[in-house]
Amino acid sequence: MEYFAGIDIGSTAVKVAVMDDDRQIIGSKVAKTGALVYKNAQTAFLSLLTEIGLQRKDIAYLTTTGYGRKLFEDADETISEITANAIGAKQVGKPFGTIRTIINIGGQDSKAISLDEDGNVSNFAMNDRCAAGTGRFLDMAARNLEIETTDLGEFHYNAQGTPAAVNATCAVFAESEIIGLLGKGHGREEIVKGIHFSIAKRTIRLVKRVGVKELLYFDGGPALNKGLVASLEDELGKRLVIPEFPQVTTAFGAAIIGQESYQYEQEEKEQLSPKPEKQSIELAEHYKSTLDPSFSKTVGSDCGTSSCSNC
Repeated sequence: MEYFAGIDIGSTAVKVAVMDDDRQIIGSKVAKTGALVYKNAQTAFLSLLTEIGLQRKDIAYLTTTGYGRKLFEDADETISEITANAIGAKQVGKPFGTIRTIINIGGQDSKAISLDEDGNVSNFAMNDRCAAGTGRFLDMAARNLEIETTDLGEFHYNAQGTPAAVNATCAVFAESEIIGLLGKGHGREEIVKGIHFSIAKRTIRLVKRVGVKELLYFDGGPALNKGLVASLEDELGKRLVIPEFPQVTTAFGAAIIGQESYQYEQEEKEQLSPKPEKQSIELAEHYKSTLDPSFSKTVGSDCGTSSCSNC
C-alpha cells in the first residue's frame, strides 16, 4: 500500500490530508499557520503521521498548495490552490453528483470556482483585498461579541428578532458597526444573523461573476458554520453540498494530484529502465543474425540461408 499526502498552507491554518491508493482519506489535521510557517506545517504533518501509524518514508509523494506552498522545501511538488480545490471537490462531491460551482471561504480570502462537466476549472473569481466576508472577519465578529467562533451557528438559530443590518463592506468599519449595534441594545443573536446575511450577499456577488451552476459545493473553515450555510442557501435559493471535513478539501486535492504525478513518474522509469538480460540477449542474437546468416539459430541450407527454394 502506498500513501500520498497533501498540505494546504493557508494564511491562518495549515491543513493536512493523507490518503491511500484508493483515494480514501485515512487521516487529516488542521493547525494554526502562525509566524513559523515551515516549522508549524512540518509539525502538523509529522504529528498526523504519528496519529495514523505511519512514518515519513511511507509517504510516496508529498504535494503542497496554498499561499505558503513554496515555503515547504520537503515537498515533491507544489500546485495552485485553485486547481487543488477543484480536484478535491470533484472527488469528494462524487456521491452527490457533478460539482459545477465551488464556494471557498478561507481565512483571508474567498473564492468562487466554476467547473466544466469534466471537473476542469473554466473560470474563477477571488476576493483577497479585504478581510470582510472571510474567516478572519467571523473571528473578529465573535471576539467583539464575546463568544466563540464555533458558537456563531447556534447564536444564528437562536435569533428571535429581525437580523441586524450590517452594511459595512470593510472589515474595520464592520467592527465599529458591530460595536455600535451592541451599544444600541441589539441582541447578539440578531447581530450574528445579520453578519451571516452580510457575508452571504457579498459571497453571492462573487459567485455570480463566474456563474451559478448546480451542484454547488461549499468548503473552507466557515462551511462548518451552519448559520452561514443557511444564509448562503437562502440567498442562492439552492442547496449546497457540504463535505464532512470542509477544511481539508484542497489538501486532499493536492494529494490526488501528487498520486497522479507519482504514477506518471513510475511509468516513465519503467519505459527507461534497462531491458531484462534474457530479452537483451535475444535482441543481440537477432541483430547479429541479420548481419551473419551463419549465426542464425535455425538450421541453414547449403547456401547459408535458413530456407531456399533452390537448394
